[in-house]
This record gives sequence, C-alpha cells and structure tokens, in this order.
Amino acid sequence: MPVPARPKIYHICHVDRLPSIVVGGLLSDAEVQRLAPPGTVIGMSNIKQRRLTELTLDSHPGLYVGQCAPFYFCPRSVMLYLIHKRNPELAYKGGQEPIVHLEADLFNAVAWAQANGRRWAFTLSNAGSYYFEDRADLAQLGEIDWSAVASTQWPAVKERKQAEFLMEHSFPWHLIERIGVYSAAINAQVAHALPVGGHRPPVAVLPAWYY
Repeated sequence: MPVPARPKIYHICHVDRLPSIVVGGLLSDAEVQRLAPPGTVIGMSNIKQRRLTELTLDSHPGLYVGQCAPFYFCPRSVMLYLIHKRNPELAYKGGQEPIVHLEADLFNAVAWAQANGRRWAFTLSNAGSYYFEDRADLAQLGEIDWSAVASTQWPAVKERKQAEFLMEHSFPWHLIERIGVYSAAINAQVAHALPVGGHRPPVAVLPAWYY
C-alpha cells in the first residue's frame, strides 16, 4: 500500500481531558506528570513509565518517547480495542464510549514543528516496545507498513499497525483539524468543551472509528 497523499495522525483521550488540551495543547506524558492537568488517564501505567525512563529515539539521541506527544496513523487503534475490552492491565475501566479521537495532518504538524524548533519523529511500530525503529525524515514514510496501519484484522500485524508520530514536549491545539466521537451524547460534551471564540475543529459521530 502506498503512502497516503495527506497522512493523518490520531490521538485518543478521554473527553474530560479536552478542556486542558484546548488551553495547553496535547502534552507529553512527561509534561502530564509535571503539570498534572485535570482529566482521566487511559493508558497503561507500566508502559507509560517505560516510555519515560527507558525508551529513547535513535533519530534524536537522549529524547525519551515519553517526552513526546504521541499519535497513531489510524483511528480505531489497538489501544482503543484494549480500552473497549477493559483490559485487566488498564486502571481505566470506562470503555470506549467517552474516548475521543483528535485528528491532525502529518505534513502540517511537521511543518509547524520545524518552524518552532520542536523535534519530531515517526516509528515503524509500537513505540512502547523495546524493539521499535524510528525515523525523522518524511522521505522515509514508505518504510511504515501502511497496509498494517489500515488493517481492521490486525492480530498478525499488531506491532506495525501501532506505528506512531511523536512531537517533542506537546502538540498545539490549533493543529487539531477534526474530532471523532462515539455518540451524540459525547458530541454534545465535546461541543461544550470547545472555546467559544477560539479554534473549534468540526466534531462528528464516526462509528467506523470505534469497536
């Protein structure tokens, strides 16, 4: 499968995180640990800790994965499936319904990062594992397994489906282009959280982005 003409990137979070993201951007785990913004944490704490203290990027020596705001290259991620199934390793047990997808454009994100002195990279597989590879050159996007990324039957390609885009420190709110939600009820919560006079990306109920 070829590289998409305009690759999109996706971050999932609990809807109650949105107000803090609107104000301060989407934070890395390191910044979340430092600032303790309000909202529900949905990730696996042991993997978050590994990303903060053990896993660094070859393309940016000394930069830990956990010092970067993370995105997948697809909605309906493997992580969302674990949330949906209430995986026992997750402290969060609220299911997928309150989870929202934040969608952005990869090329716009990289252009902003380069203009603002932020390091960025993408990985060829799950950046929470010990054996991922990373790149910091858009000319190498073809090394991502885009068929795996797009797959809806992913057990055999699970690690490659979880390729990530990483931006150092945080990801600005104004780069979010669309928000996908599970239901009309969550749509209403999102609409209430968006700034009246600021950036308000369109919100849509997108069942295909959920399990």
